[in-house]
Amino acid sequence: MTTSNETAAREFRRLHQEGLLVLANAWDGATARLIESLGGVAVATSSAAVAWAHGYPDGDALPVRLLVATVADIARVVRVPLSVDIEGGYSDDPATAGEVVAQVIDAGGVGINIEDADKDPDLLCRKIEAARSASARLGVELFVNARTDVYLAGLAPPERRVEETMARAARYRAAGADGIFVPGVIDPGEIKTIASSVGLPLNVLARDGLPVASELESLGVRRLSAGSGIAQAAFGRIASLATAFLSTGASAPLAQELLPYAALNRLMTDR
Repeated sequence: MTTSNETAAREFRRLHQEGLLVLANAWDGATARLIESLGGVAVATSSAAVAWAHGYPDGDALPVRLLVATVADIARVVRVPLSVDIEGGYSDDPATAGEVVAQVIDAGGVGINIEDADKDPDLLCRKIEAARSASARLGVELFVNARTDVYLAGLAPPERRVEETMARAARYRAAGADGIFVPGVIDPGEIKTIASSVGLPLNVLARDGLPVASELESLGVRRLSAGSGIAQAAFGRIASLATAFLSTGASAPLAQELLPYAALNRLMTDR
């Protein structure tokens, strides 16, 4: 771990202590560099977007070598802290997941998201412990953001979602998690209850119906992620432009809302 990476790790941890950390998730070096240039104080990857960019589906299907190469590409072009979504660690074996974490750290990551999905929460606890061991071995203050899919995957009935989320969060905190990610929660009352009870910075996911950033901060949220939203919007725009171009061959629509060639080239040069 270089001195600059040690500094980035400390800075990323500090960014969760006050205010609201807003993360516009990237999926390659270019999107990460663009987000940084627009004022992003940190960069986080979207596992879905990284997988799609390589032609794989989301859901632990991306080969780890491509994940690590993507992390290295991003770390090469940005100076802000980098957090990496590693899905479920790409293995149900905690030791193997720990080795994935070690590779991510070596490539320049100073934070991770790791999720329980529909698996036994005990398994995520063991993966978190393996991640902590890997980061300690490498001398890195890795920020472990434990994602629970209670809301997103419907792991509990609506009347028990808050209770189940807090129960899992307590277990993940005891295992060594630094933050709790609860994608899918949008109700202000539920957000406030979770934020005030989990004892760790709460991360929520942008989606229709979620309160605005200023309200989220007042509810106690410390991190807001775009997730795959920006990538989905970008792919939607690509689909629209490509469909029109393949149909008509018209050039004019391609000139709308574009970033100039020279500006993009300069962005990738001036680092």
